[in-house]
Amino acid sequence: MTGEVIGVGLCVCAGLLCLWGGVREVRLQARLRRYGVHAEGVVVDQEQAPSDDFLTPVIEFTDRQGRPVGFRPVATGTGLGLDLGAHVPVVHLPEQPESARVFIRRHRRSRIVGPLTGGVLFLGTAVPATLAR
Repeated sequence: MTGEVIGVGLCVCAGLLCLWGGVREVRLQARLRRYGVHAEGVVVDQEQAPSDDFLTPVIEFTDRQGRPVGFRPVATGTGLGLDLGAHVPVVHLPEQPESARVFIRRHRRSRIVGPLTGGVLFLGTAVPATLAR
């Protein structure tokens, strides 16, 4: 019984953490849509972590002060249109170029769908387990 309680507690905590991350990203994306500065980025490199099957693009753009800024988008994998040398739309908050995101729908969606789905799945597991007791 104690193991079940711990399991349910962990599911609830993980679900709430995922939902918090998803809501936080939704709020940031709303700020980016409203106040964001648009720029054109270029994929300048492709990196592969030893434990990863996909290449992670490194994108550079120039901020309003003329400084180069580089970042790695969270969404990786094939079919995302981020091949080496590709030009991609980028958006960032005016005073925070480190907040940059690739401004393509499938990239914006991937940063929201994953955490929200994870939150629903974890909480959806915890609720029936609690009611079954």
